[in-house]
Parts: sequence; structure tokens; C-alpha cells
Amino acid sequence: MGTGQVECAAVRGRRWSDGSLSAVAAGFLAVLVSFSGPLAIFYQAAQAGRMPDAMFASWVWGISVGAGIAGIVLSWRLRVPVITAWSAPGTALLITLFPQLPLAEAVGGYLTAAAILLAIGLSGSLERIMAHVPQGIASGMMAGILVPFGMNAFRTAGTLPLLAFGMIAAYLVFRRAVPRYGVVLLLGAGTGIAWLSGATHFAAVRFELVVPSVIAPAWSWTGTFSLALPLVLVTLTGQYLPGMAVLKTSGYATPARPVIVTCSLVSLAVACTGAITIALAAITAAMCTSRDAHEDPRRRYVAGIANGVFYLLAGLCGGSIVMLFAALPKELIVCLAGLALLGAIGSNLAGVMAAEDHREASVIAFLATASGMTFLGLGAAFWGVVIGMAAHRILHHPTTTHP
Repeated sequence: MGTGQVECAAVRGRRWSDGSLSAVAAGFLAVLVSFSGPLAIFYQAAQAGRMPDAMFASWVWGISVGAGIAGIVLSWRLRVPVITAWSAPGTALLITLFPQLPLAEAVGGYLTAAAILLAIGLSGSLERIMAHVPQGIASGMMAGILVPFGMNAFRTAGTLPLLAFGMIAAYLVFRRAVPRYGVVLLLGAGTGIAWLSGATHFAAVRFELVVPSVIAPAWSWTGTFSLALPLVLVTLTGQYLPGMAVLKTSGYATPARPVIVTCSLVSLAVACTGAITIALAAITAAMCTSRDAHEDPRRRYVAGIANGVFYLLAGLCGGSIVMLFAALPKELIVCLAGLALLGAIGSNLAGVMAAEDHREASVIAFLATASGMTFLGLGAAFWGVVIGMAAHRILHHPTTTHP
């Protein structure tokens, strides 16, 4: 065996040894959260469009398979935990457009949006934007996105106090005793408490595979200006910008171009199944980029691969996955997500406080994002960056004095 073959074998061996239970659990948890909140929005859109269950199952197949393929390819190639998902803010647009907008024109809008995003990715525009965002501002935006999830974990005590306090206690015990596997054990503890308290409905779950439907696209001015262009805008500001900030604040110098290009190509491939744009995830990405996924940042990419595999399995069994999560109380998902994000919340708040040269602007970015404000159809993540950058320019940028 030659030297090159020995080196290749050593690299393959190291890649296989990079796997860990904590990383797989983080990837699974990210899928779990995606299928609780964002999928509920997608279901509302299907109801607004008066879609049959088979068509909705096709949508689930498309977004799951698309996100799975993109996440696996990017995490493997870049050796970074790249977590992908469908455009959650873009999905909310569908609720306002259906049923007036025909599904065929919606698919045409998906294809147009994916083509525009592909052009933006190839041009490298997002990287130029990110280069001008100070670290404290990015941390403030991410903390603002994540803090409501942490707060909601404790609000569940108002509806299911036994479950909430039981999971909080379990989190503290597992965090102290076995921090690496705390998320796995917390999920088991929460499910056990919910089952013992009679809050689960597993009897309604049955195994069901999905046969995707192919929808012929149609292009229209309405589909382009009411769906495609706003979809591009909210995907960039609500997915890619905070998603790249997650990677940046976690210590990964990941270029945006391959991420946007890969996601856009996958979006073009699955659009005709009814799947909305696939993009970089933001909130769930924090679960796979923190120390909870693995102590070694170089081995956290396994969480991205695991996340993609679970997405693929979810796509094949789309109907069953929806029924499975419906069998668990929503308070369990909310509490689990919030507690799992405590580490990421803490690290981003620390990033805000560490920005000594622009701390006030970073706090402003944090508060603006955490407020959940919307203006001109754009979400709080976008305005948090804009207002934070304006504050940085006014409060902290050195002024030129003239004699």
C-alpha cells in the first residue's frame, strides 16, 4: 500500500471515529424542533390552501428530503455542522396568499426564488454583508432570537407544571452529572413524565410512507412579486443572515457561497413536490454548533450529518412523523427546545458583554431582535442587525475632527 493510500485510509478511519452519541442526539433534537414549530406553520398554510392530506404529505417529503440532502452534503464537505431547513418565515407568506394563489403558481414562485438565491450565492453578496457585521452585533441578534425559546421553556409550567418542573430538575441533574448526554436523557425523562401523567397519545400513531406528488409549475406576476421576491428577502434576512451568524459566533469561518448555492440547487430539485425554499437554519443550528453536540468543535459536523439523515427518514415517513409529534404534548417540545438552547443563549450573551468597544450597540441589537418586532414585512432578526449597525455607527464609530 502506497503512502497516499495509507493517508486516505487514516483519514477515513478518523472520520468514522468522529461519531458520538451527543452529536447524533443534537442532530435529532434539531429535527424534532423543526417538526414541532415550523411544521405547524406549514400545516396552517396547507389548510389555508385547502390541500388534501396526500398533498401535505408530499410537501413534508419535499422539505425533509431537501433539507436532509443539503445538510449531509454541506456538513461532509465543509466539516462544519451545517444545519438546513425550509424557510419558516417564507412559509408564513403562504398563509396570506392561499387560496387565491394557485398551487402551480406557488411552485413557480418557489423556482423563481431559488434561482434568485442561486445567483446571489454565486455572486458572494452575503459574505460581503457579513464582513461588515461586528461580532457583538451578530451575538446580540442571535441571543435575541434564542432568548424567547428559553423563556418559553419556563412558561410551560403554567399549563403542565409537573412536566415543566420535572424537566427543569432533570436538566439540572443531567447537566451536572453527564453534561455530554444531557439532551438525550432530558428527552427520555420528558417523554417518561408525559407518559406517566397521561399527556401522550401514542395509540393514534401508525406507520405510513409518503408517495410525493409532482406539481407542474406555472409562472405569474402574482407568484413572482407576491411570493418569490418576498420569499427571497425573508429567507436572506431570517435564515441565511442569522444562520451564518450562528456559525461565525461558534468559531466556524464558513464561506456563505457553497451553502447558498447547494441549498438553492436542492430547492430547485424539490420545488415541484410542493416544497418551499430550503435554506440555512438559524435557531436549530445553535443546538448542533454548541458544546452539547461535542466538546471538540472539529467533530460537531457529525451533528449536521445526523440531522440530515433524520430529515431523510422523516421525509420517507412524513405522515407517521407528524402523528408521532402530535402524540407528544407541545409543552414537552417547547421545554426541551428551550432548555437545550441554554448553552447557546449563554455564549451569545457573553459575546454581547465581551464587545467592549461596541457593547451598547450590541445590547440594542439584542433587545430589538428579542422584541419580535416586524416592520415593512421584515422580521426582528433583520431589524436587530440594521438598528444595531446604525447604533454602532453613531455611538462607537470614531469621528473625524478638523482643526
